[in-house]
Amino acid sequence: MEYVYIMKKTVRTLVSPILDFFESGDEPYHYEKSHRLILKVVGGLFLFLSFCSVVAGLVASLPAALFPVLIFFAVGFTCTVVATMGSDRAVAKMWGNRGQQDQQ
Repeated sequence: MEYVYIMKKTVRTLVSPILDFFESGDEPYHYEKSHRLILKVVGGLFLFLSFCSVVAGLVASLPAALFPVLIFFAVGFTCTVVATMGSDRAVAKMWGNRGQQDQQ
């Protein structure tokens, strides 16, 4: 089990620029468990879309296909990283939740 902890710590260090951005702040936030699940699904869908764009770009031999690949991959990777390794604050920030008082 120690290897899992070491691996998780190493991966968190590698993606810390992404996590630091979304975990920063001390304002109130509203988190629901379903938000994390939906963020994982959306991240997976964007990664799948990135893969499809790679295949379509290779089949069509168009270098311009690199642009959607990069955009879809960046969005999918960011969603997946925040959903799997981010704190509750990071997930709420991805959803744009500002706290209970703003929702009333």
